[in-house]
Amino acid sequence: MKLKTLYLTNNLCYVTGKKHTPKGIMVHSTGANNPRLNRYVGPDDGLLGPNPNNNHWNQPTPGGRKVCPHAFIGRLKDGSIATYQTLPWDMAGWHSGNGSLGSAQNANNTGYIGFEICEDGLTDPVYFSLVYREAVELSAYLCVLYDIRPAKPYLIDHSEGHQLGIASNHADVMHWFPRHGKSMDSFRADVSTEISKIPNRELLKAVTKISSKVPGGIDIVMWSGSNKEWKAKYVDTLLQKIANAWD
Repeated sequence: MKLKTLYLTNNLCYVTGKKHTPKGIMVHSTGANNPRLNRYVGPDDGLLGPNPNNNHWNQPTPGGRKVCPHAFIGRLKDGSIATYQTLPWDMAGWHSGNGSLGSAQNANNTGYIGFEICEDGLTDPVYFSLVYREAVELSAYLCVLYDIRPAKPYLIDHSEGHQLGIASNHADVMHWFPRHGKSMDSFRADVSTEISKIPNRELLKAVTKISSKVPGGIDIVMWSGSNKEWKAKYVDTLLQKIANAWD
């Protein structure tokens, strides 16, 4: 997982700042053939690349809509895949719309973290495998961080949310995953497998807490992993960042 942070601070959702306790995860896809993150995340941080139309979602109501997920997965300007966190995980997002149970019971208001996978033309197996893997790793990370079970109804997609009455009538991601031999059941199974590979869950939580406090954050994946040689190389940098956070 290549996790970056660029909060959409101008989005009305962020400005509203409603807090929630994460209890579930809802997986979305964007519904448009544009795999580049800079379509939705901005301004350019040097990795995203410029958005010449300036129609990213770091504005009050993108396209006149009240929308804002917690993260996007897609391509950087160099073509590599990354995840950009766009809201604090403990802030209520605007990603689900309303289902049959009404607004008070929709996923936005019942503790679901929502992330979007940037769609391409839906037929490229290479792109799909890369973003699918990124989504599995992100979901495993969030499940460990907030003790979320990788099972229905805690880890679902938008279409399942609609079936449960907590989201609007969208097809994502089941209009895409089956084209590549995947489903939400196989996704949940893959997330469960990924969770089992995380060597120290308490360390992951501690590293995440440190990353949220220091300027620029730290590499959560590497610092919570088992590569001692890498950690030894960068421990001085980590200590300096922690010290700077106290100034």
